[in-house]
Amino acid sequence: MASMNEKDYYAVLGVSKDADTSEIRRAFQRKARTLHPDVNKEPDAEERFKEVSEAYAVLSDESKRKRYDAMRRGSPFAGYSSAPGGAQSPFGGAAGWPGSPFGWDFPFGGQSRRSSSRSYNPRAGADVTFQLDLDEQLAAKGCRRGVTYQRYVPCDVCDGKGSVEHEHAETCPTCGGTGHMSVDLSGIFGFGVMEMQCPECEGTGKVVADPCHNCGGSGRVLSASEVVVEVPAGSHDGDEIRVTGMGNAGTNGREAGDFVCRVGVPTERLSRRQSFGFQLLGFALPLAVVALLTHTIASMAFAIVVPAVMGCLYAFREGVAHPKTWWRHGAESMARGASTGLMLALLTLLMQSCSVLGRAGYVG
Repeated sequence: MASMNEKDYYAVLGVSKDADTSEIRRAFQRKARTLHPDVNKEPDAEERFKEVSEAYAVLSDESKRKRYDAMRRGSPFAGYSSAPGGAQSPFGGAAGWPGSPFGWDFPFGGQSRRSSSRSYNPRAGADVTFQLDLDEQLAAKGCRRGVTYQRYVPCDVCDGKGSVEHEHAETCPTCGGTGHMSVDLSGIFGFGVMEMQCPECEGTGKVVADPCHNCGGSGRVLSASEVVVEVPAGSHDGDEIRVTGMGNAGTNGREAGDFVCRVGVPTERLSRRQSFGFQLLGFALPLAVVALLTHTIASMAFAIVVPAVMGCLYAFREGVAHPKTWWRHGAESMARGASTGLMLALLTLLMQSCSVLGRAGYVG
């Protein structure tokens, strides 16, 4: 789906730039009748309906439309005051930057080109996960590895805050701080007023007062980073090594996530075929126990022998000489299969008990 700065709301509704409010309303009603998810079952109908509703919410409101038109013309003013240090666009960006009033793709910023929004949304950064595969000998004695990777780092222009001139965020002028906008659907099949997320603040109710030109207001930019990972001796497949604070930086000054290195030792890892084989063996085990306890080996032989034979073929096709961790993974897969087999075994016992009670009642 196109980013916000690529959308032409007039084209979305199919009206001219000089269309009055009644024309915009009629165009929205025509499109909404055909795109509403209750009527249109096409896969993209819901997404298109949201886009049409978003366009109508902006163009049907005189003040929002005025700001939108001003921004499309590249005008730095739309009846809004400028921040200290120079003229600002009506949506908090630098004067003369074209694009949508609700988000820009800044073609500058040093190391990255990114789509950004004016929303003030402080969130902790996500972890960065890296897979490091080693052979069995190297994992056993330990090693050091340098890793170069990309992550979001705090913006050095605004110190990660997202705003250069202002310390605090301000109330979103589009939704008045509610985080939502109302779209009147009363003229379409009797629907009432629909609430939708505000596209300027993205539902937070707050926006950055003067978005930093380097990060676009998020307080972070994409950059290359390096970290040295210390793999301890005796590591095994699936172990994790965590480097605190070397993950993605948070937005608007929040804390960064961690760099998580997952150690991989292919010789200790089960293939999909081997894992399935152990699950088949685990599936057959409870059935075999029930058959022995109830003296029904003959009747349950097929359900036991077939998965057991197939399980052995899949699990041990490459032999049985494997590290202890491989066998541990096999036991875990076998336990998962046994849980399924146990359910079937209990169901078999229940059916046999009901059958015996039925015959006993009939004879009596």
